Amino acid sequence: MEFSLSDDQIAIQDTARRFATDRLAPDYQKRETDGGFDRDLLQEMGGLGLIGISLPEEYGGLEQDSVTTGVVIEAIAQGDINVSYVQLISNLLGTIVTQHGNPELAAEVVPKLCSGEVLMALGLTEPGGGSDAANLRLKARREDDVYILDGEKTSISMADQSQEIMVLGRSGATDEKAHGITAFLVPLDAPGISTGRFEDLGATVVGRGSVFFDSVRVDAERRLGKEGDGFRQIMSGFDYSRALIGLQCIATARASLEETWEYVTQRQAFGQPIARYQGVTQPLAEAETLLEAARLLCFKTLWLRDNELPHTSEAAMCKWWAPQVAFDVIHRCLITHGHYGYAKDLPHQQRLRDVLGAEIGDGTEQIQKMVISREKIGRVAVPY
Repeated sequence: MEFSLSDDQIAIQDTARRFATDRLAPDYQKRETDGGFDRDLLQEMGGLGLIGISLPEEYGGLEQDSVTTGVVIEAIAQGDINVSYVQLISNLLGTIVTQHGNPELAAEVVPKLCSGEVLMALGLTEPGGGSDAANLRLKARREDDVYILDGEKTSISMADQSQEIMVLGRSGATDEKAHGITAFLVPLDAPGISTGRFEDLGATVVGRGSVFFDSVRVDAERRLGKEGDGFRQIMSGFDYSRALIGLQCIATARASLEETWEYVTQRQAFGQPIARYQGVTQPLAEAETLLEAARLLCFKTLWLRDNELPHTSEAAMCKWWAPQVAFDVIHRCLITHGHYGYAKDLPHQQRLRDVLGAEIGDGTEQIQKMVISREKIGRVAVPY
C-alpha cells in the first residue's frame, strides 16, 4: 500500500486547501446564520473541478479514484464540513446516475451536478423506517410509461435546497422487502411534491426535512436501472460514502485541534504558556494519535475500494468510529479553551454540533457494529 500522494493528487489537494482556507473557513459560522448554501460559492467550487471528483470527464467530472475524492473532501471539510457534503452526495448519487441511468438523463443532470448548478438529495429514509432502511412504504405504481409516487420521505438532507431527488420507492410487494424497491430521479419542482424543514441542533447549512409525494408522475426514463434494483444500488454506494463521512469528521476535528495547539502556546497561566503543563498537552497528543489512526482507516477503505477488494467491514468501522473520535477531540479542544471555548464566538461549539449529526445519519453506531459482526461471522449476527 502506498502512503504518499501522486503529483496530481497533491495539486488537487492544494487547490482544495486554498479554497477551503480562503473561501470557506472565514465564513463557516456565518453560513450557519444564513441557514443554507451560497449558490455562487458552490458554482465557484464547481468551476475549480472540486465537486465531481470521481464522476466521468464526459459529464464534467475529473474521473479520479476514491482516494483522490477523499483527499478533496478532507481538505474542504477542514474549512467547512457542511460544504463538503456537496462533494459527498454529488459523487455518491452522481455515480449511481451515470452507472444505472440512461445516457440522456446522465447528460442532462450530471454536468450541472459537477458545476455546482444543481444539488441532489437522497430520498431513502421514511417515518416508519430509520435503521430498517428496506422497510419502505412510498408507493411507485406504474401506468404505461409513467410511475405514480405516493408517500413521504423524512430526515432528508438538503430537502429544501435541491433541484433533484433520488427516490427509492416500493414498486413490488411489501413481502419482497429490499427486492421490491426501485430508484428514480425526480425533479423537486414536479407537481405534487412539497417539502418541510426541521429545526436541528447542527448542520443547519445542509438542512434536513421531509419530502411529500402526492400522486407525483415520473417518466419511466427517469427510473435508474431495472425494477427492484434500487436498494442494492444505493447500499453498494454506502461503503463509499461511509469512508468519506469519516474523513469529513476527522478534518473538522483537525481544524479545532490545530487551533488548540496554537492557543496553548499563547495562553499564559502562572507566568508561562499552558503548553508547559502535561495535563494540557498530553490529551492533545492523544487526540493527534486518534485522529491519525481514524484517518488512515478511512483512506485504507477507499484504497480497498479502488482496488476492488472487500471493504464493507472497514467502511462500517469508519462510519461509527471516526465521528465518535472527532466529537471527543473537538470536545477536548473546547474544554481546553476554558470559558472562552464555551462562547459562540469560537467555532468549536458549531463543529461539535455539526459532527454530532454524522453519528446518526447514514447508519447509527449500532447498525455499523452489526455490519461488522455480520461480515465477521455471517448472518447469525443479524436479527430477524
